Amino acid sequence: MKIIRPDKMPGHRAAYEKNRKKILTTQNICGICGKEIDMTLKTPNPLAPCVDHIIPVAKGGHPSDINNLQLAHWQCNRQKSDKLFLNIEKKKTIEIGNRNLPQSNDWINYKEK
Repeated sequence: MKIIRPDKMPGHRAAYEKNRKKILTTQNICGICGKEIDMTLKTPNPLAPCVDHIIPVAKGGHPSDINNLQLAHWQCNRQKSDKLFLNIEKKKTIEIGNRNLPQSNDWINYKEK
């Protein structure tokens, strides 16, 4: 029997949009880098807000579950892409986390041209 990915099934898009609006109105910290997000910025700016899938859909994460969505900077989300990061800091247990991305630029001091 063929298993159908959740993003290929009908009906998840409306749930995603509802959860996306909820996240954009209730959160203000990037789930990837941990810094505050300026909600007035728009998408060409790398510090603009967007909604990130914690576990990427390509890796089995649910596309519209609120527990799999987090607020992120657009650039942080692009750098993360569809990667999962291992965080081995506490008691030698492996936890999936995504706050350990390398920062390529100082986006806080970014100036639009």
